[in-house]
Amino acid sequence: MSLRFDHSTNNVDAPRRLSIGSLLIVGLVAMAAFSSVQDTAVQPGIDVWLDREFAPLEGRRVGLVTNITGRTADGRSTVDVLASDPRIELAALFSPEHSFFVNREGDIDGDRHATTGLPVHSLYGETRRPTTEMLDGLDALVFDIQDIGTRIYTYATTLAYCMEEAAAAGVPIVVLDRPNPIGGVHVGGPVLDESQISFVGYAPIPVRHGMTIGELALYFNVERAIGADLTVIPVAGWSRDTWFDETGLEWTNPSPNIRNPTQALLYPALGPLEWTDISVGRGTDEPFEWFGAPWMDGARVAAALNAAALPGLRATHKSLTPDASVHADEVSSGVFLTVTNRITFDSGRTLATIAAVLASDYGDAWERSRIVGLWGDESIEAQLDAGLSASEIVSSWQSSLDEFMQTRAQYLLYD
Repeated sequence: MSLRFDHSTNNVDAPRRLSIGSLLIVGLVAMAAFSSVQDTAVQPGIDVWLDREFAPLEGRRVGLVTNITGRTADGRSTVDVLASDPRIELAALFSPEHSFFVNREGDIDGDRHATTGLPVHSLYGETRRPTTEMLDGLDALVFDIQDIGTRIYTYATTLAYCMEEAAAAGVPIVVLDRPNPIGGVHVGGPVLDESQISFVGYAPIPVRHGMTIGELALYFNVERAIGADLTVIPVAGWSRDTWFDETGLEWTNPSPNIRNPTQALLYPALGPLEWTDISVGRGTDEPFEWFGAPWMDGARVAAALNAAALPGLRATHKSLTPDASVHADEVSSGVFLTVTNRITFDSGRTLATIAAVLASDYGDAWERSRIVGLWGDESIEAQLDAGLSASEIVSSWQSSLDEFMQTRAQYLLYD
């Protein structure tokens, strides 16, 4: 059985004609249809695409946007799979932020793949999107990268830019879907203002969006009027309440400072604060599980967070000395965050509470002039200046969150 999720062509209004129920049924039918290929609990899109014999791109000359997270369920590189299969011609590679090997920070130059000899075009160097020259001679693009479910993670923007350029060049794009490692149920945090759209926030979605990379592709294609010829190859065997450690898939670091599923889960609670004057653990062994600063009393902040009775979270005082990034080589008193219940953990409320405590207790000592860039909601500066509580901050984004949830429902592929 072969299914194509053709939520695209050049008619950007096409998906709106499908009911929410229809989309869910399509997703469920697809998972049932491909259950026969499963050797582990979950089969990512590359495995499902193999079972479909690369439809609708069989025989085409393709470029692959990927890094080392692009792997089959049994651990084979998507690059190696496509390069060795005569049913498709792999002609070029594209790598996102952190390089193909996910071991770099900062801008990255293009390279050549050692095994295949193919050019590796960097999409985090002189350009953030495929150029006309990079796409020349390609019949299609294929995207296979593990996202982590947080708006400020740049892989989603790289996907959107690839879709835009594919649409402009008139070439189709296939997205090989992967599970959201922090689940697809929980959604929360501030929704991005249109005025704040950037490479770290492509669309007006919340910090924790609860969508897979394939679902985001469907959303972007219509809601941002990209109009790409888009095919999403679904994950088989995944449901929205499935966490990464329940998939049977091997964890591969999606970036140098997201080293386990717990750090991925905490990222939407700490990541939006990264452009302020606190370390979020870069340069330590505990990135995004710890935050601190030389001017902070970590014991006091931890006590305030515990007094707030944040669901599914415990805070403890811990001092660290980062060897990179903010406060490098400075002893920083801080807070280590332990997730005690990932189902009840609320990343948005945790984010708001940390910000409210720092603003209340440290005033000008906490330099936060750039907070809006990652937080995404322009009102946060005035809210913190006015001394709003965490509950008031959370309430301020609820109407935008409700609106997003209604729109999001049209693009969900999994139950």
